[in-house]
Amino acid sequence: MHRFGVVFLREYLERVRTKWFLVATVFGPLLLGLLLFLPAYMAARTAASADVARIWILDATDSELGGAVAAALGGGPLGDSAAARWVRVSAAGLAEAESSAVAAVRRKEIKGFLVLEPDLLQQGRARYEGVNATAIADMSRIESVVTREYLAVRLREAGLDDMYARQLARLRLRLDAERLTPGGRGGKGAVNVIFGFAVGLLLYMTIVFFGQSVLRGVMEEKQSRVAEIVVSSVRPGALLAGKVLGVGAVGLTQLAIWIATGAALVQLRAPILGRFGVQVTPLQMPAISTELLSLLLVFFFLGYILYSALFAAVGAMVTTEQEAQQAQIPVLLLLVGTVMFLQPVLMAPESGMAIALSLVPLSAPIMMPLRMTTLSVPYWQLGVSLLGLGLTSALAVFLAGRIYRTGLLMYGKRASLREVVRWMLRSG
Repeated sequence: MHRFGVVFLREYLERVRTKWFLVATVFGPLLLGLLLFLPAYMAARTAASADVARIWILDATDSELGGAVAAALGGGPLGDSAAARWVRVSAAGLAEAESSAVAAVRRKEIKGFLVLEPDLLQQGRARYEGVNATAIADMSRIESVVTREYLAVRLREAGLDDMYARQLARLRLRLDAERLTPGGRGGKGAVNVIFGFAVGLLLYMTIVFFGQSVLRGVMEEKQSRVAEIVVSSVRPGALLAGKVLGVGAVGLTQLAIWIATGAALVQLRAPILGRFGVQVTPLQMPAISTELLSLLLVFFFLGYILYSALFAAVGAMVTTEQEAQQAQIPVLLLLVGTVMFLQPVLMAPESGMAIALSLVPLSAPIMMPLRMTTLSVPYWQLGVSLLGLGLTSALAVFLAGRIYRTGLLMYGKRASLREVVRWMLRSG
């Protein structure tokens, strides 16, 4: 036990003290900060331009639609260069009016012109040409105004009062979904979905990163011949367990730092953006109980042990970096195949596929935490998933230990699949 503790402490301190651990630990919150702050700031900076209404509205519909659009965009007196100008035209004179509008755009008198075709009320399509045709915010603003006023005109044609038609056209419904749990309200549904996706992706990245760190550690020991000295004083099983758990403790340390800084950034998002003149709705973190957080950590740690044992076995079987890159592909495909189902499981966390993936040990470390953050998982499913994952992790460590014991001292020879099976079945 003492020797296991020495190996564990060495693996932990050796990685925590490196500059790459510091870089990765800082990079995680930095990336999260960019995702939290930059999109909101850029969205505020790329809002519809102040002179989006500096256009001509060529109205050939023989209705009041063009005037309503001009007024909604900011129509004003004819001499107001920043106001939308409503130009009534006939179907025959539309081409000439467009030529005049193109000339005005070239002279930089206006930004563009909106064409309301004679059959717009029947076809429901308008056309815009201008220098800002690629500005998404400007086009979204114009499209929303035209859509709203078009709907008001159609409602008036159906016999509704003018004021009532305008009120109906401006109605907007917002649906707020909130998750219910046995303990009460669990926060907004959209927030839980985003949080669940982030948890699944974070677990995947952490397991891959630190699992490959174990593989590289085994490879380095073999190539530097340090293993010959180490195994003379430490049993291979204790060495493997110390290495896997030591690197896992590094992962938990990093996860704890990321979670703490992430929670702080979420709380500070609205005040910081407010200092830059960007007003946003404060993000609400989903309700995370101590029980849920503990289960998330258990699933992460068991999943990490499972895949780290597989990566360690791969490192013990190969002798060169090139062989390691090829030999680890099956293990990586197991993880990548699981991540491919993140979105389908999020869309239907109670489906048969989602339940099956959360119970299968190879995908449970990612899929069960994903489901746990989006709904209340039945206790029997949690029990079956934990039991299966725990037994599979123990079996993986046991078999990896046997491969590790023999493969660690192999040099210059690639192990065949038959030899690996023989190592695993060998007793003693």
